[in-house]
Amino acid sequence: MPVNVLLVEDDDGIRTSLTIALEDAGYLVTPAASAEAALVELGRVAPEVMLVDLLLGSMDGFTFIAQARLHTDSPIIAVSALDQTSDVVRALEVGADDYVTKPFEVEELLARLNALQRRARGSGPRSVPMSDPALVVLDESVGLVLDLAAGVARRGEEDLHLTVTEFRVLAELASPPGHVLSRQVLLDRVWDRGYFGDERVVDVHIRRLRVKVEDDPGSPRLVVTVRGLGYRLDPR
Repeated sequence: MPVNVLLVEDDDGIRTSLTIALEDAGYLVTPAASAEAALVELGRVAPEVMLVDLLLGSMDGFTFIAQARLHTDSPIIAVSALDQTSDVVRALEVGADDYVTKPFEVEELLARLNALQRRARGSGPRSVPMSDPALVVLDESVGLVLDLAAGVARRGEEDLHLTVTEFRVLAELASPPGHVLSRQVLLDRVWDRGYFGDERVVDVHIRRLRVKVEDDPGSPRLVVTVRGLGYRLDPR
């Protein structure tokens, strides 16, 4: 079955050319000329991945991504001519999994999409890095567990609704817990060995993950920073 891509781009020429390129590569494309139209399509087609321009009309791409994250965990690539660090970080913080800055080569975009698909396929049951046992207790006092076999994290009976990327980061840190993983190692394992972005994506996803799993994200005790080395998971 072709992978359904929701393409949110308000420039008619770019939207048309990207639609053709993606369809030639085997994707099923649902184009949307505005964020408002994309939100309608989001509920209609349940896309498996989204490609979102940040500079849209009355509702910008940042707002769309934040709204989309209320309804889906599907991977999102932000696309924009904005290349300031603050813009990239903001896009990641509101829920994007990756970003590509304009101008870009179609081959680069396809490589990012393919990497996201590999990552998404790797987040399903029994296809994540496996520890022994597959159920990792993160915080026994609040019933916080990571079920690697099922591909979910829960607090008691509550699903934490981690995105594909957040789950992959947590799964890598948990396999096994207590080991420090550098940003580059996480990039290689989670984003793809051939990833050509930068390490900011790791830091932003760690911050997003902490919001969901930590009692106090500002003073993390589970996903801790090891200065100069990387990150470590310390179950309690």
